[in-house]
Amino acid sequence: MITLYDMPASGNSYKVRLAAAHLGVPLKRVTMSARDGSTRQAAFLAKNPIGKLPTVELEDGRFLAESNAIMLYLAEGGPLVPADRYERAKVYEWLFFEQYSHEPALAVRRALFIYEERAHLATPERLAQLLEAGNRALDVMEARLVGADWLGGNAFSVADIALYAYTHTAEEGGYDLASFPGVRRWLARVAALPGHIGLMD
Repeated sequence: MITLYDMPASGNSYKVRLAAAHLGVPLKRVTMSARDGSTRQAAFLAKNPIGKLPTVELEDGRFLAESNAIMLYLAEGGPLVPADRYERAKVYEWLFFEQYSHEPALAVRRALFIYEERAHLATPERLAQLLEAGNRALDVMEARLVGADWLGGNAFSVADIALYAYTHTAEEGGYDLASFPGVRRWLARVAALPGHIGLMD
């Protein structure tokens, strides 16, 4: 069985759990925190030199980090990754967008609100910058979802899982999703799928 080192409130860890749930892949969970220094200890750094969660230990003892890379490993050859070369590349496009344009705004702004040790970083200027960047990312998603059910092609994929993780908690970071009806319908569509689990499940 694959062992997942995860932080329950983390959207990046949630992506891996959600993908595994949809794929029917059992995980042995080891709950950790990136907030208490445990991921910076030698024992964990031997598993993942960048000291971040999530990290998985595969059945053969090898380790893999980065949430989107882990999802792609789990989903290889299955229904969450398109077989068509172009459609698969479009899924990857959304995965890169999530890590470069979406997560650095939505996830970071949420963290400033929910983690007390980061409160001192929540200056008005920083919050405004993150709000603007996050709304730009949501605009990109809205442009796609106003006329499509899913992000990366015509079927639910790892692209939807990657973007769902921090979009569905966007309001915890002060984002107003009322202006994004396509995004809101998509969020409900994802949550209604068989096999769906919540962030804290």
